[in-house]
Amino acid sequence: MTENNKTTSTSTSTTAGTGPDPGTGPGPGPDPGTATGPGTGSPAAGRRALLLAAGSAGAAAVLNAACAGPSRTRTASPQPSASPPPTPAPPGTRTTTAPACVLAVQAGAGPYYLDLDLIRSDITQDRSGVPLRLDLTVVRVPDGCRPLAAAEVEVWHADAAGHYSTGKDTFLRGTQITDHTGQCVFHTIVPGWYAGLAPHIHFKIRPDTHTETTSQFFFPENLLTRIYTHHPYTRRTPPEHPNQHDSRYRAAAKTMTLPLTPHKNGYRATYTIGIT
Repeated sequence: MTENNKTTSTSTSTTAGTGPDPGTGPGPGPDPGTATGPGTGSPAAGRRALLLAAGSAGAAAVLNAACAGPSRTRTASPQPSASPPPTPAPPGTRTTTAPACVLAVQAGAGPYYLDLDLIRSDITQDRSGVPLRLDLTVVRVPDGCRPLAAAEVEVWHADAAGHYSTGKDTFLRGTQITDHTGQCVFHTIVPGWYAGLAPHIHFKIRPDTHTETTSQFFFPENLLTRIYTHHPYTRRTPPEHPNQHDSRYRAAAKTMTLPLTPHKNGYRATYTIGIT
């Protein structure tokens, strides 16, 4: 299978390359770097977004609160399936700290984006894997990084086997509405790998009904290789280097890689997304 990993840059943004993105079927499908098909929402081309990493314990303390907003889940979502706790990182092991106030690398929504009215914090449903708590804050950069309340934050990603929910399935998809401090929390799992692409989590920010920002988060490779030694990821033989063959990761890793820290029997990541 051939991937188009071409990247382009401008003075205001970088457009990620293209590559395959599977559904739940036996084979992978395309995951374009820019969304062109139906169901991707309003075009986001040309929109600038600044990503401000929420690093260190201080940021983590600020991001404890979950999002406000009505509960409109279609079905009750259970807590993440029990998995063996990840082996603590040896002293000195880097978990990656995203740099502060840098220009985001834009990415498309991909062919498996579904425009669902699915407001929920726990998106695991019946998927098993190493638990991941994702703490996000949205701010307005032109307004002095003012926290942005009532913004829709939507995330979606593959399960441990590299499959996306399609059709009537809704696992590993959900939306939260930021509270008055611009914060929201998602409970999910670390995604699996597929088709030579770096494991990632898609996200879309809608501050209003007319604009949106779409991109994706990556993971530190040293932690991915450790995580993939646990069930259910061990049902397949993991790649030796899950990130390095993806040109989108090489273009965006310094900006879009989540800083992970051990949390309960899984991991936690905090990130502040600044938009214009």
